[in-house]
Amino acid sequence: MESYLFDWANLLLRWVHVITAIAWIGSSFYFVFLDSSLTLPEDAEQKRQGVSGELWAVHGGGFYHPVKFNVAPPQLPKHLHWFFWESYTTWLSGFSLFTVSYLWSASTYLIDKSKMDWAPAQAIAVALAFLVVFWLLYDAICRVFGQKKDGDAIVGALVLVLVCVASWLACHWFAGRAAFLLVGAMIATAMSANVFFWIIPGQRTVVAQIKAGQPVDPIHGKRGKQRSVHNTYFTLPVLFAMLSGHYSFTWSHPQNWLILILMMFAGAAIRQFFVMRHGYKLGRSGNPLPYALVGMAVIVGVIVWLRPVPAAASSNASVSIAGGADTASAGGQIGYEKVQKIFEQRCYLCHGEQVQMKNMRVDSPALAKQHAQAIYQQVVVQKLMPMNNATGITDAERALIGQWFEAGAPVP
Repeated sequence: MESYLFDWANLLLRWVHVITAIAWIGSSFYFVFLDSSLTLPEDAEQKRQGVSGELWAVHGGGFYHPVKFNVAPPQLPKHLHWFFWESYTTWLSGFSLFTVSYLWSASTYLIDKSKMDWAPAQAIAVALAFLVVFWLLYDAICRVFGQKKDGDAIVGALVLVLVCVASWLACHWFAGRAAFLLVGAMIATAMSANVFFWIIPGQRTVVAQIKAGQPVDPIHGKRGKQRSVHNTYFTLPVLFAMLSGHYSFTWSHPQNWLILILMMFAGAAIRQFFVMRHGYKLGRSGNPLPYALVGMAVIVGVIVWLRPVPAAASSNASVSIAGGADTASAGGQIGYEKVQKIFEQRCYLCHGEQVQMKNMRVDSPALAKQHAQAIYQQVVVQKLMPMNNATGITDAERALIGQWFEAGAPVP
């Protein structure tokens, strides 16, 4: 029952998280597009009121005419829409999902003892520290260099170094899938913190100054804009880190930290293309196509790097089962009695009579036959199971299970 309820919690939190993330990312992408597509107003009255840009658009059968004021409108409207709950709800649902999926079962999902053999409490504390420390360092970089000459380039370079260091540490300290997710959560936390600590407070200050009849300090708009731009470049790297958990060939690689860095870099480069293309169409910036080409080239390079290498065939090769003396030729048919010993030693702990993780049992010939396809995919192809190889299954044992499945998963 506990496993069943956790599955429901995981499903519902994931559902909410995806919905709110779509809302947040969608509004963020729209406003980046809007800022890049604004043109100088043609109406003299709008210019007099301080309008710095306008856009005419058609959508859903209607015409829209949004305008942007350079610092503040001459008078605030009665109803003013704020964009912040999309960010907050995305972070809250994401952190809850991270807690349920990883922190609650840290010994299974967060810890890989071949990398760091620490207690669950230690792993949880360090994982949470990633979220906090990254934000503090990133925020300090923005505070110190953000408003200086060439500040955007300096901040970008330093944040890139910071992300690389964090990715290397995460992939050397935690289980591969957890490390990728943790880096994504780390950056996403900084994105939401940008909204909470800088963008919304700055906007509230501007609104308060307008209501009080005071001059509006433009620094709040500049800082909010800077953090908002950072968030849009963070988006595609975060999405890759979150989605990669379903593709073990990325995070299970010995150089998984480099794969993570390269793919996040590619995402940021491609995002730069989309940010600049609207300004390019209006003649305000150069052709951004090289950014997209660089991003795609990096992705293609990673694909080529990770391509499967066919194993050399050997007619005399043999596979030994840990703890036993049985052997089978690489080309021979594998009977159930051989893989049953592997299941007993490596799988019964979580999929036996006492515990049935994911409602799966493999402790009988009939059940092993029933779940043969899932066993093959999880154990042999994706190498996801045993989780973080907690029971120490060997590559030879995985290969033997693969031979049993390819022989038709025979059982007595």
